Amino acid sequence: MPRKKSSNIELTPHFHHSIKFKERAFKFTVRQKKFLATLLDPSVKIFFVSGPAGSSKTYMSLYGCLRLLAENPEKELLYVRSIVESADKGLGSLPGDITDKFDPFLMPLYDKLEEIIFEGDTAFLKQEGRISAVPINFLRGANWNEKLIVADEAQNFTFKELTTLITRIGEDSKLIICGDFMQSDINGKTGFRKMFKIFSDEESQRKGIHSFSFTKEDIMRSPLQKFIIDKTVPIGSLNNKASSLCSSHFMFFADFNICRQTATPT
Repeated sequence: MPRKKSSNIELTPHFHHSIKFKERAFKFTVRQKKFLATLLDPSVKIFFVSGPAGSSKTYMSLYGCLRLLAENPEKELLYVRSIVESADKGLGSLPGDITDKFDPFLMPLYDKLEEIIFEGDTAFLKQEGRISAVPINFLRGANWNEKLIVADEAQNFTFKELTTLITRIGEDSKLIICGDFMQSDINGKTGFRKMFKIFSDEESQRKGIHSFSFTKEDIMRSPLQKFIIDKTVPIGSLNNKASSLCSSHFMFFADFNICRQTATPT
């Protein structure tokens, strides 16, 4: 069923509503320009993006998608993220239905939209149903055509969830998956790094699947953010290695016990 258009919106020859972009407070870095060119490339269908906190992963992904949204009135923007919490208070203790519970997780989306476009444009896109959001664990059975999908905080997706995510994409859609290797709230179960590496090859690029990494040099949030990343990344790397080592030792002793039990005479 066609969307109902608002009668008080002045139509233009090309599309029903002209989205106006705010003046940016910063200039794009070389890598941000390269990222944007890749995202806007029609041949790119799935785009894995990694980078430290504050390196503009979400901003650049939404900026690129809004550019495409402004050029094509048939496109819709879908924001996907996990409902895993990093705080002590869980979703179950928050009031309301799933929509109310998911709403606090949409703050990064709202913040970035406010940075990029004007409030009236955001309200119009919501009213037209061209901006929506869904939790990662509500994707079963979905089929995305004519959609621009930004999957945020992908380090909190399991490998199985990421597999479900990338197999939803249909005709004339583009999927951008953003994550930070150094941050995860699912206790070592993240599948983002593994999935990122799987598709970081030339064969994947020929199929329209690309991988891209931002660095601390792309951090636009503040100079303090770069300092914090410099201090915490080495510690995070050591913790990841220690976690991997402990996991390997656990699997070794688990296998050893199984073998010992199997070999025990009855």
